[in-house]
Parts: sequence; C-alpha cells; structure tokens
Amino acid sequence: MNKLLVNKDIVIVGQQPWDTEIGSNCKNIALEMSKHNRVLYVNSPLDRISKIRNRKDPKVQKRIRIIDGQENGLVVLKNNLWNLYPDVLIESINWMSSQLMFETLNRLNNRSFALSIKKAIRKLGFTDVILFNDNDMFRCFYMKEYLRPKISIYYSRDYMLAVDYWKKHGEKLEYKLIMKSDICVANSTYLADYCGRYNPNSFYVGQGCELDVFMRAEETTLPPDLQNINNPIIGYVGALQSIRLDLEIIEHIAAANPEWSVVLVGPEDNEFKRSGLHQINNVHFLGSKDPKDLPAYINAFDVCINPQIVSQVTIGNYPRKIDEYLAVGKPVVATKTDAMSIFSEHTYLAETKEDYVELIKNALAENNDNLKKQRKAFAASHTWENSVAEIYKAINGVLNA
Repeated sequence: MNKLLVNKDIVIVGQQPWDTEIGSNCKNIALEMSKHNRVLYVNSPLDRISKIRNRKDPKVQKRIRIIDGQENGLVVLKNNLWNLYPDVLIESINWMSSQLMFETLNRLNNRSFALSIKKAIRKLGFTDVILFNDNDMFRCFYMKEYLRPKISIYYSRDYMLAVDYWKKHGEKLEYKLIMKSDICVANSTYLADYCGRYNPNSFYVGQGCELDVFMRAEETTLPPDLQNINNPIIGYVGALQSIRLDLEIIEHIAAANPEWSVVLVGPEDNEFKRSGLHQINNVHFLGSKDPKDLPAYINAFDVCINPQIVSQVTIGNYPRKIDEYLAVGKPVVATKTDAMSIFSEHTYLAETKEDYVELIKNALAENNDNLKKQRKAFAASHTWENSVAEIYKAINGVLNA
C-alpha cells in the first residue's frame, strides 16, 4: 500500500492558531502534508469573552477586522498551504453548567464556524475534503455533519480530559466524537489505546521532532554557568511544574548522592520556588534559557532525567523531551509510563525514587560511544515525515476499503 498521499484537499482545524509563537504538532503536520497536497489550516474562531477581555491584543484586533469585513481572512502561507482566520464570532459557553444548553449553543457555534470554512473551501476549489481535527472536541464536534468530508480524522495528542476546561463537558462529548470519526490517530500508544476503546480504526502514528540542533550539540561550548559545577551532572531541561514533575524524586536523587550535581534548567512554578530543593547544596537552579542554547546544556549533562509524576495529565503525553536528550546521545532515566514504552530499549525506566538512584548509577557506569550512536539514530527516526506517513497509511487504508 502506498504510504504517500498525493493531490488531496485537506482541511486542518487546529486548537492553536497559525500565528501562535509556540510550537505546534498540527502546524508541523500541515507543513509536511502540504508538500504533496493542498492544505487549508484553520485557526480557531474568536469567542466573545476573548474579544472583550483581549480587545487591545493585536491578534484579537486582526480577527475583529476580519469579522467586520475590513480584512481578508484567507492568507497564502506558501505553495499549497493557506491559513484561514474565520470571519465569525462564536459564543463563550464552556462555563455553562447545563449540558443541554451547552450542546445546543455548541451546535450553533459549530454551524457558524463551518459556514466560514465552507466559504474558504469554495474559494480554493477544494473537493472531496479530508478533515483533520486537532483534538478539538467542542468547536469541531459537528464538523463531520456540516462539512461532509470524504474522511474525518480525529487527532489525539494529549489526554485533554485531565484539564478542567475540557473535562467539564468533554467527558460527555469526546468519546462520541471519537466514535463517529472515520479514523483516529494518536501520537502516543496510550492515547491510541484510549481512542481504540471507542473506534476500531485508531492508530498510533508517532511524533515528529525537529532535532537537527540537538544532533549538533557536540559543536557547542560549555555554558558559563556550568563551568564551576562539578561532574557528574544529573540534568533536567524544561518547565519546572509541580503538576508534572515529582519534587520528592529530585530531592532523593540529590540527598542520596551529595557528590552528584543536580542541575535544573527552566522556569519554576510557585511550588518549585517554595520547595526545599533550594536549600540542598548540590541542586542548582539555572533558570530559563533561550531555546537555541538548550543543546549546550544537555551536552554538558552526564545523565538526563525526566522525573514525571504519573497522573492523567502526564501518562499519555508523548515525551518530546526524551527525543531531545537522545538526539544529543545522552543516557536517560525517566519515569515509566505507557507513553515511554517505545523508548524502553534506549532509556532507563524508573518506578520509584530509589529506582532513579540505582538507574542513574547504571547509566553512568554503562555509557559508551556505541550506546550514544544508537540513541542518536533512534531519535533521528522520529521525524514529521515518518509520522505523517503513518497518518497517510491509515487514510489510504480507509480509502482503499
């Protein structure tokens, strides 16, 4: 079966708008798909509360001008790729306690949103549309009915029901959306299994990562704020959030081995700022860094860690951080979760704080150039080209059927 999808018309509805500053799986998928297909990337529509609260935000002002007809909302990004700013304002309804009222108004929001998308589809001359829904269980719940695509795809990249905003009404809607979608694709095995409970056409498609800068980390120089820190360095790079990371594990690693330097690179939440970790001599908080400098920090670590708390928020998430660590060739000790199963041959997986200490010792003792090459090669296989090829494989399976 040919894995490549060619000359199709694809509509991608993303939770994150194209003009967001942060990275987005869906934007990367759109760029990859546009190499061989025509792709319309649709921003989420402006809602009434956001219009009122953020009226001075230039991005909101742009959307208001488009809604008022003062500006064209269909923008050419590159060959075969367009971005749509919907010319409709939807109601802010997630606060409603009545499920019936929420679903009634959500249908109206969906209808307005779909009409805006339809106008762009007609203008571009799209036919036999493939609809790709990026985890939006509210604003796209009725898109299959209103847009009538040839194939509808639900993309699960986070367990959204662990977040209060989505949980409130999502527990009653998401499984229904999964059931009625033609295909569900997920970036972790946990989420693929979750979707598979409701839809047999559910597939794990992996995750793409942009790792070139990490692959070249050996070319970097030692950051100045690491020059007076003793080896071995046990390091973490990323946001220091107590909802995701286990402070007790980090404290145990440092306390059990005072000769190790535990280095934490990233912004702290209030729990981290108040934690006793700041009173431990061999724990070093280096603060936020420019993303382009992160490979140099990882390159200076002897072992990288990802001491996640196992919860609904973390258990299904694809750990992109692990790919970055492995792309530098570093040994990694991480919390064992379902999503980490695909990394099991190239990482050390811990279940307890005591496991962390023993596995870090093993990682320090066993590290060698051959293992380093294997880690880098494994990380290099996680490209957007490969991930999108798996999505194409799932689509072709349905088309051929």
